[in-house]
Amino acid sequence: MKELKRSIPKNTIAAGRRHTVGLKSNGTVTAVGDNKYGQCDVSGWLDIVEVAAGNVHMATNTGNAHTIGLRSDGTVVAVGWNKHDQCNVNDWLDIVAIAAGWRRTIGLKSNGTVVAVGRNIEGQCNVGDWSDIVTVAAGDWHTIGLKLDGTVTAVGNNRNGQCNVSDWHDIVAAAAGYLHTVGLKSDGTVMAVGLNKHDQCDVNDWRDMVAISVGSYHTIGLKSDGTVAAVGLGKHGQCNVSDWSDIVAVAAGCAHTLGLKSDGTVVAVGDNKYGQCDVRDWRGIQMPGD
Repeated sequence: MKELKRSIPKNTIAAGRRHTVGLKSNGTVTAVGDNKYGQCDVSGWLDIVEVAAGNVHMATNTGNAHTIGLRSDGTVVAVGWNKHDQCNVNDWLDIVAIAAGWRRTIGLKSNGTVVAVGRNIEGQCNVGDWSDIVTVAAGDWHTIGLKLDGTVTAVGNNRNGQCNVSDWHDIVAAAAGYLHTVGLKSDGTVMAVGLNKHDQCDVNDWRDMVAISVGSYHTIGLKSDGTVAAVGLGKHGQCNVSDWSDIVAVAAGCAHTLGLKSDGTVVAVGDNKYGQCDVRDWRGIQMPGD
């Protein structure tokens, strides 16, 4: 299969359950927060072009998490909790994008096919027959693939309808949370399916969006003017983003939210019990389009 050419911005900031990861403009990586399983041991990484952080919903009190880095040569590195082999990515080649879910890792190859390792009890790793994929997203128990034609495919747990995306079209970005899925359309509107107990799917009135991210129970949208919108559970302050400006990328963790500013600094709100929001001194974080 030939290489697919559609350009999708790389994730240069990532938020996990209790840790935060940032990709610097020189290809090195920094991380703060809980490091019980070594998920922040990224100081030796080089030539990284994208990062991802494994997440777990707030109802789970364990700190299991892992961190994934995509190298410029298409190989992948991983650190952190590996009980389900979610860090066994050393033999991956020709990868162009990555995603990290709860207990698993997803890799997109340049030919539009997808590979996955980790927990598969819900079928969330059953991506071997996917093709023409341009980006991937991993929720807790389901996996999303955005196709070249703007449609979306999904596998895994669907008890709350979070995989009911077969009728979506004109999608340019997709994100997966604990039990909900969000899609950004080419016209800047947003759609969502799945659990809506905390109004995390109430995005029908959003307009002029250019990027989205999803946490366990909240949804974040970046507007073209650099401001940010949020819906969903905000008991830790993870939705307190109304005063943000000059934002070029967003990332939603379990209960915290990150914003990358155009000057390469990062802002954060939400749960900070493990220091996962201590990013005020970060400088030189890579822009998502670089």
